[in-house]
Amino acid sequence: METKEYDLVVIGGGPAGAFGAWVATLFGKRVALVEKKQNLGGAGINTGTIPSKTLRETALALTGWRSRNLFGVDLSLRREATIEEFFYHEKRVTTNERDRWTERLVAAGVEIVHGSACFKDANTVSVLDGPDQDRALRGQYILIATGSSPVRQPDIPFSDRRICDSNQILELTKLPKRLAVIGAGVIGAEYASTFAALDAEVFLIDGRPELLPFLDREISQRLRKAMESAGVRIRLKERVSQIDVSKPDNVSLHLGSGTVIEVDTVLVAAGRASNTAELELSKAGLTVGPRNLIVVKQHYQTDVPHIYAAGDVIGPPALASTSREQARVAMTHAFGNRDDQELSAILPNGIYTIPEVSTVGESEETLAKKGVDFLVGRASYNESARGEIIGDDVGFMKLLFGRDDKRLLGVHVIGEHATELVHLGLLVMMSNGGADVIHRTCFNYPTLGNLYTMATRRALFPQIDQPPVRGEK
Repeated sequence: METKEYDLVVIGGGPAGAFGAWVATLFGKRVALVEKKQNLGGAGINTGTIPSKTLRETALALTGWRSRNLFGVDLSLRREATIEEFFYHEKRVTTNERDRWTERLVAAGVEIVHGSACFKDANTVSVLDGPDQDRALRGQYILIATGSSPVRQPDIPFSDRRICDSNQILELTKLPKRLAVIGAGVIGAEYASTFAALDAEVFLIDGRPELLPFLDREISQRLRKAMESAGVRIRLKERVSQIDVSKPDNVSLHLGSGTVIEVDTVLVAAGRASNTAELELSKAGLTVGPRNLIVVKQHYQTDVPHIYAAGDVIGPPALASTSREQARVAMTHAFGNRDDQELSAILPNGIYTIPEVSTVGESEETLAKKGVDFLVGRASYNESARGEIIGDDVGFMKLLFGRDDKRLLGVHVIGEHATELVHLGLLVMMSNGGADVIHRTCFNYPTLGNLYTMATRRALFPQIDQPPVRGEK
């Protein structure tokens, strides 16, 4: 078996692996990247982040969702969208993003090796079951970035074509009329919103008492109300006790409460588990934790110092953005300045439901738990000219400031462009700024950015500046 020497061997070509490989080349290192699939990109590009967000935009466009209340008339296509129309834009965007990353890595000199990888020893990775099989790659450093896959409970009949996980949803041959989504996490909530926008009857089922309980409670409640208004039937504190696939036309879901729901399609979005089973980690001196997670320390080093891990394979937050940052920190620590590389303590979260949600920093609940005294400022989209121009009557911003120093501690946005709008607050927080910075900032008019000024003013002067009663001038 041929053995080649590298400064870095990366296992996995998703957001963490591809970015980590690219960063290492900036230090002039010789890098090999092993990818099991035919295409690079991992779940981030091929089955998760990019596809689901693109399908959301497609659903909004095909149904005229954004214009339904804007002009006092429904501007939808007034016909059913086809499955080809639904997936056309997603396939184009996914292909283009994948090609961009492949070209970038090749241009940087990364050697891409296709096949499944497993450890031979702590420095050597064998490549099997692919076009580049029977090769051994020896690296001074190794980055594990094999990502995660949907959890598939053995009692769920995935062999039935009407039942799919979050990967298989991209292989639908027809659009569902009645869809049940089992699991109201981020993935489940996003897909429930997307198919509801396509006028499917959607049931979102979860055993927890709140929708996305990691969110600020006020934002979670607003999101639930908005999704229910859009037609999503949210069944919390419910569990599926039985799935009956005996009927040719419908799948019957029996809930713990005794309710039976009949649908034509079921999406199971009940969590993800790390892809570590095939790596033979014990040969490298590594073990895994729950859900096959790899345990890492500071700078994303494992218990074996020259082996790093980043992305979904180490667990939450398991976002494409944070995965890339983790890989950057790991590779800069390995090849650059070992004393001055830390992951930002302030990481944003974007949820592409309809309406979308984005948050950064503390929530009311986390501040109260920490005993931090704080001020709250709120502003609704429909109080601003820009909000009314785009017709968003759900949008809302909430800012949290320290009571004593007025430093910005948390930003919570629900509504159109929320995942973009949150970045203004993120930059204020990164610079350790607060109300004074926002007050001294001139935003374009009319823009949603002005909501920052409005919410800040209400936090500081609650006695004289409060939202007007609807209908007042």
